Amino acid sequence: MNQIDLAGRTVVVTGGARGIGYAVAQRSLKSGGQVALWDIDAERLQRASDELAPLGKVSTAVVELTDEASVEAAVQNTLAAHGKIDVLVNNAGITGGNGTTWELAPDVWRRVIDVNLIGPYLTCRAIVPHMLKNGYGRIVNIASVAGKEGNPNASHYSASKAGLIGLTKSLGKELATKNILVNAVTPAAAKTEIFDSMSQQHIDYMLSKIPMSRFLQPDEAASLILWLSSEDCAFSTGAVFDLSGGRATY
Repeated sequence: MNQIDLAGRTVVVTGGARGIGYAVAQRSLKSGGQVALWDIDAERLQRASDELAPLGKVSTAVVELTDEASVEAAVQNTLAAHGKIDVLVNNAGITGGNGTTWELAPDVWRRVIDVNLIGPYLTCRAIVPHMLKNGYGRIVNIASVAGKEGNPNASHYSASKAGLIGLTKSLGKELATKNILVNAVTPAAAKTEIFDSMSQQHIDYMLSKIPMSRFLQPDEAASLILWLSSEDCAFSTGAVFDLSGGRATY
């Protein structure tokens, strides 16, 4: 494992109680950072915090990422616990199940957009002013290769991740001279609990598209995300980094 230096840095990880978010939190602590875990699942959040606490300082916040007041309360909770926020990893996301565009219910479609796109917008809106005040920041948005290609039977998810890529590029340009770098990663499917909301047919479809013929491991994602979260990442912003096992072609 390569060593990433996050000494003295506070890392906010949304959806940090499980999957890729948990792996990022764990790697951040092992790299010398402090971690604020944000998640909607209070029980799972407490369990993750208990597991990670031996590695370093961990705070938690139960957050509804689509609600401005909830996000602002989480920001204030994190500042009270750590004093500052240096890194934001927008990892939380949902799939919304599978179905053709005309079969997906409007409330399901809207919920996926709200969590996967509006949520990162609200977290960036709340946290960027604090990064500007401190003159430093790193933001990593967890998008998806589906946002580049558009997966059939997942138009809501694909559209939300395409939007997140667009948000990354716009915000990266807005902050390019402020020492706050904004980048996205576009994983192919990682075998996490998010699979529980997908049909087996869709899971098989995603695997068939990956030339390496396997799913991404959360620790592999954490390696790239941590580099993008560090000072070593110094001249990349508004960029999209693939984690697709050879699937992505641009």
